[in-house]
Amino acid sequence: MSTKRKTILGIILFAVFLIIAYFAYTSLSNYYKPSQENQPAKSSSSQADKKTPAPDFTVYDTKGNKVKLSDFKGKPVVLNLWASWCPPCKGEMPHFNTQYANVKDDVVFMMVDLVDGQRETQEKGQKYVKDQAFDLPIYFDNEQQASNAYGISSIPDTLFIDSEGNIVNAYQGAIDEGTLIAGINSIKK
Repeated sequence: MSTKRKTILGIILFAVFLIIAYFAYTSLSNYYKPSQENQPAKSSSSQADKKTPAPDFTVYDTKGNKVKLSDFKGKPVVLNLWASWCPPCKGEMPHFNTQYANVKDDVVFMMVDLVDGQRETQEKGQKYVKDQAFDLPIYFDNEQQASNAYGISSIPDTLFIDSEGNIVNAYQGAIDEGTLIAGINSIKK
């Protein structure tokens, strides 16, 4: 077979591969797309004119006790979804620890470690928090209820929930300390 024919055959095979990959991706994307029901809108601005109830979920504390978001109704909540392997999550964690120390009597912090059992385990999350000497209350999403309830596709994600259980602000990606403070102020009475 000549070089020209090999080149043409290679191009054709590569094009067929791209077409198959496209259809496989499209098919799997539709299959694995999270349900839009009960999912908050992701935004970086206040939603004061439209109240969005925060979907409830169950996670586990460090002792294995079940904890629901609704257990904290009546108190403002900072909800952060993270994992110990995530560099942006690690970057913002010291800000959360500092602000938790400042407002822990007025605001509930739910730092939810997204445990998948492979890349992230409860042991890895606990070790990271212990090694960093963080005082934050850590919860573990061992059954992916929190990540499914909020349609988490990337982390970190931070939501500010008022005392009535409504999402006031939601941020996808790492936030700086100023944004964290502004978010806390938006839900404090």
